[in-house]
Amino acid sequence: MTFHEDHPREACGVFGVYAPGRDVARTTFFGLYALQHRGQESAGIVTSDGRAAYSHKGMGLVAQVFNEENLSPLKGHLAIGHTRYSTTGSSHIRNAQPTLIETMYGPLAVAHNGNLTNALQLRQRLLERGVGLSSTTDTELVTQILAAPPEVWGSDIFQLNPDDPVPDRWMVRIRAFQEIAEGAYSLAILTEDAVYAVRDPLGLRPLCLGELDGGGYVIASETCALMTIGAKFVRELEAGEILRLDRAGVSSVRGKQAPKEALCVFEYVYFARPDSVMGGEMIHLVRQQMGRQLAIEASADADIVVGVPDSATPHAIGFAQQSGLPYTEGLTKNRYIGRTFIQPDDNLRKQGINLKYNGLTANLKGKRVILIDDSIVRGNTAGPMVQLMRDSGASEVHLRVASPPVKHPCFMGVDMATYRELIANKYDIPEICAKIGADSLDYLSLPGMMSAIRTVLGHDAGYCNACFSGVYPITIPNWLFADERDKTIFEAKLRV
Repeated sequence: MTFHEDHPREACGVFGVYAPGRDVARTTFFGLYALQHRGQESAGIVTSDGRAAYSHKGMGLVAQVFNEENLSPLKGHLAIGHTRYSTTGSSHIRNAQPTLIETMYGPLAVAHNGNLTNALQLRQRLLERGVGLSSTTDTELVTQILAAPPEVWGSDIFQLNPDDPVPDRWMVRIRAFQEIAEGAYSLAILTEDAVYAVRDPLGLRPLCLGELDGGGYVIASETCALMTIGAKFVRELEAGEILRLDRAGVSSVRGKQAPKEALCVFEYVYFARPDSVMGGEMIHLVRQQMGRQLAIEASADADIVVGVPDSATPHAIGFAQQSGLPYTEGLTKNRYIGRTFIQPDDNLRKQGINLKYNGLTANLKGKRVILIDDSIVRGNTAGPMVQLMRDSGASEVHLRVASPPVKHPCFMGVDMATYRELIANKYDIPEICAKIGADSLDYLSLPGMMSAIRTVLGHDAGYCNACFSGVYPITIPNWLFADERDKTIFEAKLRV
C-alpha cells in the first residue's frame, strides 16, 4: 500500500525482450524492477520458447511477486513483463498483466500501459459476438481484439500493406486494432516467435527500444530500464509505430497516424524517473528548468529552498539555482513505508504525513522556507506537509508548485477521473493557500511549463496537457464521467 500520496499515479510499465541465449525471465525481472515507480499493485512475466508460453504474475511489488523458484520455470528466448497500477479494472489478481490466451496461431500475451476511451463499445462488441471476458481491464479487450477473426470488426481493415517489410498476420491485426481503438496505449505483445511493441497514434504513453550486448533487443516504457540491464538505448518509438523483434532483428512499420503527437506532459512533471531520457534529453534536466521558470514567476522572500523528496528534488534544485537561495534538505523520506501490505492501526494512521516523512529540524529551525512540490492533485497532503515543516522549526512556509493547477480529470491512464477530486477545480489559489495553512502559495504557469520543456528539448513535439488546460487531444465519451455533475461541468467548460 501507499500512505498519504497526493500525486497522480500512472497506469503501469511495460517491458519486452527477444534474446536467444539469455535468461529472458531474469532480464525482464530487472527491467520491471527499474519500472516499479510506474505501478506497485501487481506484476507479471510471460515467456515463450517458440513452442509454448509460460506465465507467472501476482499482487504486490516486483520483488514480492517473483523469486528464484517461480522465475526458473519461465523458459524461452522471448518475454514480456508488466507492473501495474489499476485505473480501468480494480486491484485484483484477475486484472494483473500480462494477459495470456491460446489462439489458432499459438500463444498471445499482451501488456498494456494506458486506457482505451472507447473500451465500453469494444467490450460490448466482443460480448455480442460470443467472446467471453474474465476481467474488467481494457488490456483483455486488446488481447481478444487481436485474436478475434476479421469478420468481428470488418475484413476491410485487415489488409496487408505492400510496404510492410514482412507480411505478418500479427502485424496486420495490430494495425487493424489501431483503426478501431481510441485512447492511450503502449503495448508489449508476445507471440510464439516474436515480441511486438506498439504506440498509439498520439504517442500519449512512452516506449523505447534498446539493444543488448551479444545480441537481442528490448523494449521498455522508459530508458532507465535499459540502463539497469546493460542495454544500449537505440531510440524512442514514434507515435503510431509498430515494431517486431525476432530472429531477423528489428522490423518497423508505420501504423495509424494522428495529425499531431500528444505525449503526456506529466511524464516530465512527475511520472518518469529523473534518469530516463524522453524527447532526447534527460528528465532531470527538464525538471530543473521547470524549477528555474517557477523561480522567475513566483519567488518569495525566504532563507532556504527545500524540495519534497524525491520527486520534487530536481525542481527545487532549479528553483534554488535561479533564485540564488541555498538548496538544502528539509525532509527525510521513510522510503519503505509504502512497500508493505500491513495496514496502520488507528493510532498510527493519525500520525498522517509523519508515516512517510520526518523533518530535519537542524536545517529548518527559524528559517523562512520555500517548499517545492511537483504537483498538487487532491490536496490531501499539502496541509499536513506544511504543518510538518512548522513543527520542525520553520518560521514561514511558502509552497511553490512546479506545475500548473490540476483542474481537469485524465482519461488516458492516470488516476484522476472526476472533477470533484481535484482541489484546484473547486477553489482558487488564495482559498487553497488558506486551506493548507501556508504563508503563500503559487504555481508554475501553463505557458511557463511548456516553455521550460521546449527550452531543454529544443523542439515542441506535441503534448497532452489536458489535466491543466482542459483541452483533450481526443474526444472524451460521456460514459467516462463518474456522474451527471462531472458531465455537466465538463460540457460547461467546453462551451467557455
